[in-house]
Amino acid sequence: MSNPTTPFSWQMPTSTDLVTDLPADFEVFGQAVATSMADLLGGTTGQILSKTTNADMDFTWITNDVGDITAVTAGTGISGGGTSGAVTITNSMATEITAKGDLIVGTGSATFDNLAAGSNGSTLVADSSATTGLRWQGNYAAGKNQVINGDFQVWQRGTSFTVASDTYTADRFLVAANGGQTMAFTQQTFTPGTAPVAGYEGKYFYQYAVTAAGSGNSYNQLKTRLEGARILAGQTATVSFWAKGSASYNITTVGYQNFGTGGSPSGSVLAWSSGNLAVTTSWQRFSYSFTMPSVSGKTFGTAGNDYIELYINMPTNQTSTTGIWGVQLEAGSVATAFQTATGTLQGELAACQRYFWRSSASQDVLGSGVAASTTLAYTFVQLPVQMRSTTTFAASSGGSYFTLYAGTVNPGVNTISTVYNATSRGALVSWATTGLVTGSAVVAVATNASAYLEASAEL
Repeated sequence: MSNPTTPFSWQMPTSTDLVTDLPADFEVFGQAVATSMADLLGGTTGQILSKTTNADMDFTWITNDVGDITAVTAGTGISGGGTSGAVTITNSMATEITAKGDLIVGTGSATFDNLAAGSNGSTLVADSSATTGLRWQGNYAAGKNQVINGDFQVWQRGTSFTVASDTYTADRFLVAANGGQTMAFTQQTFTPGTAPVAGYEGKYFYQYAVTAAGSGNSYNQLKTRLEGARILAGQTATVSFWAKGSASYNITTVGYQNFGTGGSPSGSVLAWSSGNLAVTTSWQRFSYSFTMPSVSGKTFGTAGNDYIELYINMPTNQTSTTGIWGVQLEAGSVATAFQTATGTLQGELAACQRYFWRSSASQDVLGSGVAASTTLAYTFVQLPVQMRSTTTFAASSGGSYFTLYAGTVNPGVNTISTVYNATSRGALVSWATTGLVTGSAVVAVATNASAYLEASAEL
């Protein structure tokens, strides 16, 4: 079909044109399209069509530049994959993690597992018997606990007490109370399997019992004094202990810095106060973190008797029986696994004997010396460890509590007579009796189960 206005141009017929030569018209149209889309013609096997510019119909053939990957196969530690379309792969190690602190640990050749985070303050150790070859364990570093005898295993003075006016009971722990209540402070043995921490079955805890409330009771305190007001000064610290009660009630823990005789401030400085801690009839651990006050600008006394005082305050004006165990004061913001100050029972005993020593078993040898006359003998008492300061000696008094062995003469003695030259290491004591041989060697021995000789250098 021709266009009379443009005799040399051809175009597709419109819906109003009279088609007179349809094959000829399409032949001409195809030639016109071929001219304008020359870039689309040709190409070779394997090429792909690419847009050259933003202009309409501007394409070109290019060599495949999108790679020749035909499949994605998941390897070790990876899941997913595929051979076509959008392919997703997943890091299996990442999906193994389910909580904060989890670790991915190898369990063998190309195998792994999730090791859940340990408890606060615990440490990671190698253990070939564990599936992962690693395990968490409590931090049992000796020396972290500033409290001596925090597990109440040492009771040199006895195992049952009723006095309550700043009186020592279990080693390193004293009690204080006012009012007219009836009280008992006793060593208690854990029923096997009931201790709050595995491994302490059959050992002891402290029981603070108010059996009759009385009236006017404003404080009931179990406390310990830690030598040196500089302990953890200016540091983040945590005090912790286990407790259970005869009912549900509140207890608290409070601490003070005391700068010793002649120190300044002259009174005690509050170091921490926990507020109420809700005790129940089951063992539970309580902890309280705080910043120990700095000692900058403070003055320490010259007597060497400055200390930190740690209180556990019991209910007042009511009957209550409270068990306490595992008292710990340590650096850091979390309570780590309980550990005694020295790590061994022998070490705790020696640490306690720095402040107090008592020989109270029958047949204990108390010292050797010489008879100065027929009625007086001197013996030197050597202490098992050097004490904190010059000691104060005392002894029980009773009929023939002690015996002086002097060859064939073995007179009984009721008590020591005088203490001479007491130091932190021992003292010379005299014994008054009869029948001795002047100049003979003597050995002093406790020969009654109620007899004791003691030395104290408590704070």
